Amino acid sequence: MLAAFVLYLRRFFEPLGEVSQFYDSFQAAAAGLEKLAGVLDETPGVPMPAHGVAIPEEGLKGVVEFRSVRFGYRHGTDILSCFDLHIAAGQTVALLGATGAGKSTVARLLARFYDPLEGEVSIDDISLAAMDETSLHRAVAMVTQESFLFSGSLAENIAFGSPAASDSEIASAARAVGVDSIAEALGGGYESDVGKQGSRLSAGQRQLVALSRAMLANPAVLVLDEASSSLDAPMERLVQSALKTALAGRTAVIIAHRLSTVEIADRVVVIESGQIVEDGPPAQLLVEGSGHYAALHEAWRSSLV
Repeated sequence: MLAAFVLYLRRFFEPLGEVSQFYDSFQAAAAGLEKLAGVLDETPGVPMPAHGVAIPEEGLKGVVEFRSVRFGYRHGTDILSCFDLHIAAGQTVALLGATGAGKSTVARLLARFYDPLEGEVSIDDISLAAMDETSLHRAVAMVTQESFLFSGSLAENIAFGSPAASDSEIASAARAVGVDSIAEALGGGYESDVGKQGSRLSAGQRQLVALSRAMLANPAVLVLDEASSSLDAPMERLVQSALKTALAGRTAVIIAHRLSTVEIADRVVVIESGQIVEDGPPAQLLVEGSGHYAALHEAWRSSLV
């Protein structure tokens, strides 16, 4: 009777424990939903037009133009002032400069995370402010140094760049930046689970998945903001080799502190205090030997010794 009593008591309290755990989860979910609702109700600081300018069916060529742009994150403190930059279609441009010079600000304005206080940023003479959200995502894609992966398969994470993409398109984008080797290493191919927030992948591998997302989105302009910062030297060389093919015929803006990344660029733009102080092909700037890029390159080579 005592054994029966103890067993019945245990069976009685197990459901109560499960109810208690469920209630804790319910409270956490309710708090998360409240925060999410607050974010969704927030008025965007960069409003999108209800009816944006129509993008040509054949897509954009990718001619980028900054015209007399002035911008600052705080009132009275300008990061960019009277900033002008023209990037031809299909050109790969590397933005260099010291920390705080304004490189990432240029990238954020081009992705329209912010609007300039003065001036205009346009692609193919179409102002970014005149594009609706769908057109803007077709025009510009950005890969930052911090990549986020969701729980699910490798293919699902790559398809985040273009949810309607087919399996063959996903595989092609993955091969372009070397993600196919990651799929093989995981054992289950592109259906392999990457774990919570990509826990089964290294930081460099997560960055490669982020690059494959951008390739799949097929934007007219691709912005890489320190996208190779998490990669070791062998993997960085692999990505650079893949990008030479993937960026062919596409306008690209690369922001990097590693000058090894500049090797794939057609043009180097050095920014200092929000102004362009040097502009030209990297080989030509090195031959001249007396400019900012030559000094940065020499300092970089000295650091490797």
